[in-house]
Amino acid sequence: MVCTVNYTEVIQKALKALDKKNFALIIHSGSFPSLSGENTGFGSINSNGGKEVIDYASGIFNAIQLGPAGKTKGCDSSPYTGTIFSGNPLFIDLKQLTTNEWNNILSIETYNEIVNDNPNKDQNKTAYSYIYKRQNEALAEAWENFKIKGSEQLKKEFESYKFENDYWLDKDSLYEALSIEHGNDYWPLWNSDVDKNLFNPKSNEEKIEFSKRINEISQKYENEINQYKFIQFVLNKQNEKTREYAKQKNIKMIADRQVAFSDRDTWAYQSLFLEGWMLGCPPDYFSKDGQAWGFPVMNPDRMYNDDGSLDEGGILLKNLYKKMFRENPGGVRIDHIVGLIDPWVYKAGKKPRIDQGAGRLYSSPEHAELSKYAIAKMEDLDMDLEADKEKRVKTLSKEQIHQYGRLIEKIVIAAAEEEGLDKDAIVCEDLGTLTNPVAAVMKEYGLQGMRLTQFVVPEKPAHPYRCCNIDERCWAMVGTHDNEPIAMWANSMINTHEGYLHVKNLVDDLFGECGNKDEIITNMTKDAEFLTQTKLVEIFASKAENVQIFFTDFFKIYDVYNRPGTSGDENWSLRLPDNFKDLKPINLANILKLAIIARGKEFEQQNQQLIEELSNLE
Repeated sequence: MVCTVNYTEVIQKALKALDKKNFALIIHSGSFPSLSGENTGFGSINSNGGKEVIDYASGIFNAIQLGPAGKTKGCDSSPYTGTIFSGNPLFIDLKQLTTNEWNNILSIETYNEIVNDNPNKDQNKTAYSYIYKRQNEALAEAWENFKIKGSEQLKKEFESYKFENDYWLDKDSLYEALSIEHGNDYWPLWNSDVDKNLFNPKSNEEKIEFSKRINEISQKYENEINQYKFIQFVLNKQNEKTREYAKQKNIKMIADRQVAFSDRDTWAYQSLFLEGWMLGCPPDYFSKDGQAWGFPVMNPDRMYNDDGSLDEGGILLKNLYKKMFRENPGGVRIDHIVGLIDPWVYKAGKKPRIDQGAGRLYSSPEHAELSKYAIAKMEDLDMDLEADKEKRVKTLSKEQIHQYGRLIEKIVIAAAEEEGLDKDAIVCEDLGTLTNPVAAVMKEYGLQGMRLTQFVVPEKPAHPYRCCNIDERCWAMVGTHDNEPIAMWANSMINTHEGYLHVKNLVDDLFGECGNKDEIITNMTKDAEFLTQTKLVEIFASKAENVQIFFTDFFKIYDVYNRPGTSGDENWSLRLPDNFKDLKPINLANILKLAIIARGKEFEQQNQQLIEELSNLE
């Protein structure tokens, strides 16, 4: 697809006619392509390949939705278990370190060797285990050379960076030192109770003892600690440069805040977590025992002081969100928003089931241990429903809604506003479980959720993911990083009863004024390409002000990025091919034209000239 000025102008006119404020391409940083001769085994928006995607997106999209940016573990490539403050060193573009801009602190020989040895250099897949090791080696070389020949200006900036970010950087880098000390980066396996609890002392005597230990480790591993900080500095410099480049191209970045805390974060802030409890999901259709995520839960007693001001836990989260909004003025997608409002918690070592003590942290007044945190009262509950049911809290006062929404108001919205943004910069992933308290908070604060049309329940006429029911204040999409591409989904629907039900609804919603609806239904139930196209038309024809599309759907890549419940290098590994500009993407002009027509005869007549212009682009 050649994106000429005329093409982008017409596309933008069509998006405006359809009342779309934002059109975002979803692509996690590791999935970005590389230029020829620059494929180290992992993608980065900071690379030349990343800049090519920004160039390509400019004029079509106005935003890129990235994945979580935290540091991941060598044994787990999932970006959703990364650190909350430290960035992922894999997102550093090594190529730049071989240039004069960085005083050639990485040798071109090392760089070329990494590229040449990449086992997946001819595939659109990351080589996670390979590059995790090689990236660390390359950055260690860069650090040693930086100490010798780094410019005075860069060294001055490095010192400023360390000072400005010491509130999180000191702890994260100390963890790196202790990982070396103990031979692994999983702190529960360390053989020293002192080291496990350096920031969780139980007495003044422990404070003194632990402080001495911190000084001891800091001196012993001074070089490794500074290397860790240097790597974060390099990444921050590259991120800033990329953000400025994207801004010039009228592309804004949307960050992704996962619900998890990494091992590093759990160790550093364990005094702020609720001891003996974990965050997860209750049993459902997909998992009879629920999902035991193993992530710690913020202790409600450490979130706020008696006067309503933020306690240490609240300050921690606010600092996190302020950093995210400051670095991503396009906004922040919050994964699993229910985890901030009405989280499901279970006992450590148990399954997240009611019969093993699990419950909703703020909605369990009948629970022997969780009742002290309950916002909902007994009289607010429908006792005919079990504790995991979405509608169990049947009544809420305005005061209770604000109690449920306290974290949203005092931390997330406040952080956005302090960084010069408004609540529209908050994108709430509210797919799946949506309890009454969560729905009430989102409505009260006017937050934008998501509508995933691939997951519409066709038997339910009022289902919120169906085109005719999608409201304006939301983000519509056909799929996320956790789903099959829409073409794969469509293939599974062909010649099935479920597929027929989906098609019937689509035809009713989008072809309502056609006289041959039965014929269209018959054709669409047999034609996967027709069904795929119509599902894409649906999100643009809907009233949603914002649309997102995953890169596999836009570029018609018939592969899956993440298969939930699986691990290993193959998962989270899909990349946009290096020759992505040669791919034939979706016919956006035709899809937008059909979306305009689907709005009805009157709307079609009002936009007849635009329809002709779109037809000329096909």
